[in-house]
Amino acid sequence: MTTLTNATLVLPDEVIRGHIVLEDGRIVAIGEGDARGEDIEGDIIVPGLIELHTDHLETHVAPRPKVRWNVTAAIQAHDAQIAASGITTVLDALRVGLDADADISSQDSRNFADAITSAQNEGRLRAEHHFHLRCEVSDEMAVSGFELFNDVPEVRLISLMDHTPGQRQFRSLEAYRIYFQGKSGMSDPEFELFQAERRARAAIWSDKNRKALAERARGRGVIIASHDDATTEHVDEAIRDGVTLAEFPTTVEAAAASREAGMQILMGGPNLVRGGSHSGNVSAGELADKGMLDILSSDYVPFSMLQSAFVLSDREGWSLPAAVATVTANPARALDMPDRGILVEGLRGDIVRVRRTGAGEIPVVRSVWRAGDRVL
Repeated sequence: MTTLTNATLVLPDEVIRGHIVLEDGRIVAIGEGDARGEDIEGDIIVPGLIELHTDHLETHVAPRPKVRWNVTAAIQAHDAQIAASGITTVLDALRVGLDADADISSQDSRNFADAITSAQNEGRLRAEHHFHLRCEVSDEMAVSGFELFNDVPEVRLISLMDHTPGQRQFRSLEAYRIYFQGKSGMSDPEFELFQAERRARAAIWSDKNRKALAERARGRGVIIASHDDATTEHVDEAIRDGVTLAEFPTTVEAAAASREAGMQILMGGPNLVRGGSHSGNVSAGELADKGMLDILSSDYVPFSMLQSAFVLSDREGWSLPAAVATVTANPARALDMPDRGILVEGLRGDIVRVRRTGAGEIPVVRSVWRAGDRVL
């Protein structure tokens, strides 16, 4: 049994000073006032964070161009950073179908999934890992890539994404040119040919693959997310496909239509922390102010998830419980995981001890427990 006392407990609707008790993997008691146990010096206790979309594994597997690290070692490094960011449940985002700048194939993604499953079964990992398939619908191999995962039960979510220049995340061709030429070193003539080929490919495959992938996901009971919706027409496609989660809508118009359709809206923690989108799209802060932000994801910086929750709590109109829910209770609801995400007696003992000295300060993760076991 673990008892933590002199704690600032972030409950679903209030913050109290008290104690929390973990036993047999569960929260067995929460109360105000002191109890006999470990004095945590007034630090904040929040539920373990639940991450729906992190691309971070790839930076450990391929840390430099033409370098591939041992996959198990890369997974352990990724997992350690995830846990140290307060994340106890993570959906590792794996590519299905190739984006323009990818050198990781769908088969590589399946190999990563197998290695993560093995590492988890061997007790190597601190967080609990599931999978999110990032399906690039403009690629002709997207459906066959998805089918590589037909026997992987840990797939909980797919996102239907299309990074074709001139739409969604890259509505501005000029913004795409700056981004992609800066990354690839292409000359202007090479870029013009490249973007024309990508647009032609998307015209053939995108809608066909979107429908086929959504049908397969529904058949498996896998949750479907849209990605980078920019217009009401995009949201209409998402409604048609059975989408329940709007990932990174790029405009207020698309976010509002998604909300009207009953979807939860997910935005990136880096967007909120930085004060805007790196692609020039709608800011997470603006959506938060308009009541159209449900979930925050770390996206490409694992620690940004916890950091952004506290940034949000400093924003007018947001309480600490409501801000913490964007990284705990709300993603748990999106995944239909009712056993975690809030500090309530009887639920899993996934908790994080955080120190923050005041508004505007960057929080520090001091300890993490998953299913009642201290993993950090």
